[in-house]
Amino acid sequence: METIEVKEGGSNRPKWSRQIEFTLAGIGYAVGLGNVWRFPYLCYRSGGGAFLIPYFIMLVLVGIPLLYMELTLGQYLQLGPIHALAKVCPLLKGVGLATVAISFIMCSYYNVVITWALYYLFSSFQSPLPWQSCNNTWNVMENCTDHLSNRSAGTTTASQQFFNYRVLERTGGVGEAGTLRWELFCLLFLAWVLIYFSIFKGVKSTGKVVYFTALFPYVILLALLINNAQLPGAIEGIKFFIIPEWEKLAEVEVWVNAAAQIFNSIGISFGSLISMSSYNTFNNNILKDTLAISITNSVTSILAGFVIFSAFGYMSYLQNVPVSSLAVDGPALVYVIYPQAFANMPVAPLWAVLFFIMLICLGLDSQFAMVEVMVTSLMDGIGSCILKYLKRKEFAVLLVCTTAFLLGIPHVMQAGIYTFQLMDHYTAIVSVMFIAFFEVVAVCWIYGVPRLSQNVEEMLGKKPNLFFRICWMVVSPLFVTIILVFTVLQFKPARYEGNVYPPWAQGIGWVICMASIIWIPLGAVHTLWTLKGSFKEVSKWSREYSGLHSLYPDIAVICTSFSGLKRPSKDTHFMIIGPIYNCDGFDMIPVY
Repeated sequence: METIEVKEGGSNRPKWSRQIEFTLAGIGYAVGLGNVWRFPYLCYRSGGGAFLIPYFIMLVLVGIPLLYMELTLGQYLQLGPIHALAKVCPLLKGVGLATVAISFIMCSYYNVVITWALYYLFSSFQSPLPWQSCNNTWNVMENCTDHLSNRSAGTTTASQQFFNYRVLERTGGVGEAGTLRWELFCLLFLAWVLIYFSIFKGVKSTGKVVYFTALFPYVILLALLINNAQLPGAIEGIKFFIIPEWEKLAEVEVWVNAAAQIFNSIGISFGSLISMSSYNTFNNNILKDTLAISITNSVTSILAGFVIFSAFGYMSYLQNVPVSSLAVDGPALVYVIYPQAFANMPVAPLWAVLFFIMLICLGLDSQFAMVEVMVTSLMDGIGSCILKYLKRKEFAVLLVCTTAFLLGIPHVMQAGIYTFQLMDHYTAIVSVMFIAFFEVVAVCWIYGVPRLSQNVEEMLGKKPNLFFRICWMVVSPLFVTIILVFTVLQFKPARYEGNVYPPWAQGIGWVICMASIIWIPLGAVHTLWTLKGSFKEVSKWSREYSGLHSLYPDIAVICTSFSGLKRPSKDTHFMIIGPIYNCDGFDMIPVY
């Protein structure tokens, strides 16, 4: 009987300096711009307090269990999403590639939001604020008003015109590219410089930065809440936020929106949480991290809700209209409605500066994680090759940041708002739900809840309780499936301010969507093609291989460059107990 010596792998993988750094990084990633504008917007559109009921139900039944699942995979396997998902389910290994692809696509256009925030920040160091009046060169005087009350039909506010005609200098549509906005181009470059120097040393540098970027926004939110609560009309906005319109609970869309908000806000299926948790120590208590990240994320959304809706109440008081009649639509909440409220507050420049610093911190935290997942996957997969040519990991980070910066240039053209909205629609809404569905299938059903539970037991000393096991097995997959079905059934083409994009632009949107989803079927085809035997035999092998280590703790699967699900010490010897399989052109041998 032959023996095989296995060399230790992964021992040099960097770790968080302190465990609190991972918790803060996870909170910083989950708590982002979506908490400040998307949550209040969905809450506003869904009847105020009525939205909060399905929101908390989805948090408990979907958000927390699936976050626990992802942190378990990353910490147990000590690998990024590509290799982690390939190991738990080779047949759906493309899911890992899809999560990395969607994170990279998102980070290439998400940074333009930080770019706009930087523009507003630098524009806020003056009094009066530039969006406070219509007496500016960019204003269209005949339909501009700086009076919030008694607005006539067809007029736009000074704040709206500042965003459209000064910040964006936008063209008439996606077909009119216009010229490059050099100011935004320079600010986009600055945003990427900030990101690079925050993460170029990996978790060692990111862990230090998140102490500020993850905590400082709460200081500003509390300051804004104290200020807003004293404004006239604020109490009416808060009432709208916390008092439900009960008839809204009968609308399926409200429940779907609540689930989608939990999913997108926490960041499940983007691969970033798997990547960050892979730098944990093996016995770290991920249940505490799961609860800390998910609960803090939701508490932040509620806090932001009080801040935003108190401002809504103030706006309704100034315009002399009900809170439900305010014109609120998506990103306009952050860059039009709220700046408009600042213009009428005491010491307006101070509150504007604080607010946009907060937005920048929230955006940077999310960007750290999305860029890091790409870097981690590259280093896990072809790290030796990268270091051979680039010599240092810092240059690999620079390459990723430079590529994403170049891909973001179309969004700082004069038609940039249209390309941004197109990419966001087909990436953040369509792609993510397909990836989430297949990730849940791969981990909860194919890899299996018993195996996942045993992984948790090896790390924490006890299996997850019955609640988590039931959620993983039935409840969470059911809700994800329902969300996916309604995403498809209720799909609407991309539009901006009510104008639907032309067919050729929609086609580009679907290409962007497929850029991440396509890796799932390609991964399955590759597995079926490279492994010998029939489809039934390969499927059976995939299921057995994915749980090999959980069934037999001392088993490793040896490949030319692979030393098993749990890396043994370099002096460990194993005896062959199974046949030789072909894995990506290499001989794969189950050994004991």
